[in-house]
Amino acid sequence: MHYFLETYLDGASEQAFFDHFGLDAITWVVPHRPDPTAGEFYDPQHTTPGFLESRRIASSDWRVEVEDLPDPRYRTTRYHFVTPKGALTMTAQSNEHTTWLSEHLIKEKGDIDLIGEFVTAPKCDVEAVNCVAEAFGERGLVRGHICCFDVFGQPGTWQDACCLVGTQRMIMETFDDPAWVHTLLQMLHRRKRIFVESLQGARYDLLELGGGDASTTVISPTIFENFVAPYDADLIAAAHAAGQRIVYHTCGGMMPILETIAAMQPDAMETFTPKQMGGDVRLAEAKRRIGDKVCMIGGFDQFHHFTKCSEAETRAAVRRAFADAGEGGGFILSPSDHFFDAEPTLIAAFADEARQCVYAST
Repeated sequence: MHYFLETYLDGASEQAFFDHFGLDAITWVVPHRPDPTAGEFYDPQHTTPGFLESRRIASSDWRVEVEDLPDPRYRTTRYHFVTPKGALTMTAQSNEHTTWLSEHLIKEKGDIDLIGEFVTAPKCDVEAVNCVAEAFGERGLVRGHICCFDVFGQPGTWQDACCLVGTQRMIMETFDDPAWVHTLLQMLHRRKRIFVESLQGARYDLLELGGGDASTTVISPTIFENFVAPYDADLIAAAHAAGQRIVYHTCGGMMPILETIAAMQPDAMETFTPKQMGGDVRLAEAKRRIGDKVCMIGGFDQFHHFTKCSEAETRAAVRRAFADAGEGGGFILSPSDHFFDAEPTLIAAFADEARQCVYAST
């Protein structure tokens, strides 16, 4: 994360981070393009996209106006989504670590009608992706994600909706008004599918779908099966038809839905967050249950083994993860999602020990 690079590595770039520690590199690229035949164009006011953002795609019927608000503690910005039939507002706040919403976009149920009628649908800028992939070469993975909603969203359909409505309200509406929930999900799914179908020819190694709002530390397996899997499984199938690989991201609980996610046929799953970090994953059991179906990414407890422990403890944690999930391959050792604070000496120990985890020749 940017905070880590600024605080611990004097503002080094992401690629300098990978080089410094000898880690297998990742580069993220998520360029969008407008469709002029649909009246779309790049938002001229949106020139420096933030985390999980690309250049916003606007039209004469869908534009975003930005208003900075005074706040003594946090950077606060209100976004006005302007359409011919009215405007919706969303307010985001940020500190040095992250960004969150203090005002969700959808307040009344009828608000989704404006989205359904006027929202733009980004397409992948395949040429831009391929230029990055060509320059990156064989250094590591070229990753991206399925398009998120403008300003603040997530790659998964349900997860995007939770950003717009609020997670608690979305959960309650699955009981109180499931038809309304499905209508919203269908709108967001259509937008994402247009993006997925535009991915043909893009030289990605992996595209992320999902998000933490669908973990079983947030929702029940029943909600996942009824409101998450049908929409995201279709996106995975469409991505495969476009020649792309998908990793399904679930930062949180996964154990009750391991087979359900695997049945959606992603190429990989992440983050396999252990219980001591707020997840529920038992890595060896997960490997036994789904390790022959998907690649597993994650599994490392960076909260306890990148800070306030010895190098020997970090190395031992690496070895445990390799013992639990490394057999037969299909496992990428990685921290369980992002980290902000970490001791560089422990990251170095992590990388060095991981390089020594090798398979015996036969």
